[in-house]
Amino acid sequence: MARPKERTKLIIDVLEDAFDELMQANPQAFRVKYRKMAMDPFAFYRGTACLFYADIAKMRDPWADERTDHIWIHGDLHAENFGTYMNSAGRLVFDVNDFDEAYVGHFSWDLRRFSASLALMGWQKALPEDDIRALIARYVRAYLSQVNHYLKSDTEDDDFALHLDNTSGPVLDVLVAARGLTRYRMLDKMTRIEDNVRTFSEDSTVRRLGRSEREKVLRSFRQYLDTIPNAKRFDRSLFYDVRDVVGKSGFGIGSAGLPAYSFLVEGYSQSLDNDVVLSMKQANIPAVSRFVDTEQVERYFEHEGHRTVVSQRALQVHTDPLLGYTDLDGVGFVVSEVSPYEADLDWSDINEPADMAKVVELLGRATAKVHCASDEDSEQDLVDFQVEAAIAEALQGRRREFTADLVDFGIDYASTTRQDHGLFVEAFRQGRIGGVAAT
Repeated sequence: MARPKERTKLIIDVLEDAFDELMQANPQAFRVKYRKMAMDPFAFYRGTACLFYADIAKMRDPWADERTDHIWIHGDLHAENFGTYMNSAGRLVFDVNDFDEAYVGHFSWDLRRFSASLALMGWQKALPEDDIRALIARYVRAYLSQVNHYLKSDTEDDDFALHLDNTSGPVLDVLVAARGLTRYRMLDKMTRIEDNVRTFSEDSTVRRLGRSEREKVLRSFRQYLDTIPNAKRFDRSLFYDVRDVVGKSGFGIGSAGLPAYSFLVEGYSQSLDNDVVLSMKQANIPAVSRFVDTEQVERYFEHEGHRTVVSQRALQVHTDPLLGYTDLDGVGFVVSEVSPYEADLDWSDINEPADMAKVVELLGRATAKVHCASDEDSEQDLVDFQVEAAIAEALQGRRREFTADLVDFGIDYASTTRQDHGLFVEAFRQGRIGGVAAT
């Protein structure tokens, strides 16, 4: 561990390198972001994937070879990046979510990032270190067991999923909660009806557009429609008619300062209850790409919006049928549905090691799924080999060693993050990060 002065400088340098342009454009958004990150070490960890990769890219990875250092990874896998969604087959699924940081990299990096997050969470719940070690080991073993499942399957088993029929405990609870959600309830919160037409309601996160900006945004929307795979397109004569469009803010820690828009479109029928809300958000540069050789990968994409969508289709089975990309003034944007059926896993009432163990086992299986299975419309060929076979070969005869390595890393990096959090808070209070003052 570097001395506090040197470590503080690294933290500041990495944050400024990653976010300088956005901080200059919207310092207020980053003031909010940094206040949230200052709350506790886990919040800080969530907002600093860039710092994680600045550290890990310097480490020798004993599990990396010419294939396992070049697979699709989530890029920001932590214990709170799991939740529900309604897949394109109409089934509620519990899975990894938020693919903004997805990229090509070492398969072990996702597992390391999750392991450290689990150690941080365990520390904040005052669990003994032995219990935290056991939880990380259980997560890794579940991941490896699911990799084996894919390896031994005689058929394309991309439809494995965690759903209402094969889960229990807190994961089943969040699926049941998501099942009770409705499109009407979401629309009622976000919109109002005037003269039999639904429009967005006004609040502090909504910005009405001037004529010129609105026309540019609508042109980008029309371009987006061409990026939806043919198999997932609805009838254009009805479904995609735009009823309203607004600027939108108020997203999570990772999206601070990123321009975004919300579209209200005619949905599955002319019933007002079936209108659909789409988000069009500027895609950011993924943290991992700042610390690896990106030449081959960057040539593959038109822009970051294209990269995000290709990555998500490579990592998620049955992706959102409305997922697509576009550009606005030459900058890439991602378009996706604001789903009424999304519910995040809430860890606040999952506190005992036995209860946490049941959850992390399912999360290990879900992690293996994103590495080994992809959407039927994923046409990427950056990763053109069987990932489960590559992982199994790299770990042949060394699985216990691999598990022990991740356990030790999780404990050690969580300790580093707790110290980094204190250094960050002091630097932020002193106004030393990108000129974003704490007051």
